[in-house]
Amino acid sequence: MIKIVSDTLSCIAPAEAQQAGIAYLPQVIIFGEESFHDDYEITHQEFLQKLVSAKTLPTTSAPSPELYYPIYEEAIRNNDTLIVVLPSDKMSGTLRSATVAAKDYEGLKIHFFDTGILAPAQGVMVRCALDWAQEGLEAPQILTNLAALRDRQTSYFVVDTLEYLYRGGRIGAAKALLGSVLQIKPILGVEDGGIVPVESQRTTKKALNRLVELVEQQYPRDREGYLTLSHADARDRIEKIAEELKQRLGIAEIPIYNLPPAIMVHAGPGVVAAQFYK
Repeated sequence: MIKIVSDTLSCIAPAEAQQAGIAYLPQVIIFGEESFHDDYEITHQEFLQKLVSAKTLPTTSAPSPELYYPIYEEAIRNNDTLIVVLPSDKMSGTLRSATVAAKDYEGLKIHFFDTGILAPAQGVMVRCALDWAQEGLEAPQILTNLAALRDRQTSYFVVDTLEYLYRGGRIGAAKALLGSVLQIKPILGVEDGGIVPVESQRTTKKALNRLVELVEQQYPRDREGYLTLSHADARDRIEKIAEELKQRLGIAEIPIYNLPPAIMVHAGPGVVAAQFYK
């Protein structure tokens, strides 16, 4: 049997993962001497409340290798094959933890897949992998399908400030924007697993309007594009974007996700994102 493994950076709710049979691990949020399991021990709103009063910015840590041990042990007992659907290795240490843990288990049948992304777009790949496994596809075909999906992945997001990305070391090629950060509102994307600048606008309103235009121009009309929207403490903004895109694309509903604390640490409050597959 094929089992799917993932983590909270995929924005799948822990309850949904449990019901679907996805082996699911939490990222770790660190406030000074305190640490919390992402979306298990600290919620979206609780994180925002702590962030306001924190003297220094929190940090994150990938799931420790030890958290994978029970999953790997069960797979060996049941003779299961594991497909671990992971966030971008350039933005998270999760792949490293998962592979380090696997070295302790001889005979473990396991495949690691770097999605090159995180947030709801990673969740799309997790759900697709689960569907394909339930349809009876073998692991090599599922990995091939995931790679084809990864090649179509497109993300656009707007942040209130680049400060969080910069301090967390996740800014990537967008670092070139720092010198003019006070004069612009950048639209960022993801390329080869890292954050890159797409273009810049003079105001937040123009940046959000342009994000909508980019999605409208590129979203596929002839096949499933898996459009998702997500945000961090920006419900009004993201709902307005959702309504605009539903009208422009003729889509009845677009799922909206709260970004988990482990992403908010690096993107900051106010971020909004649109992700889809060309």
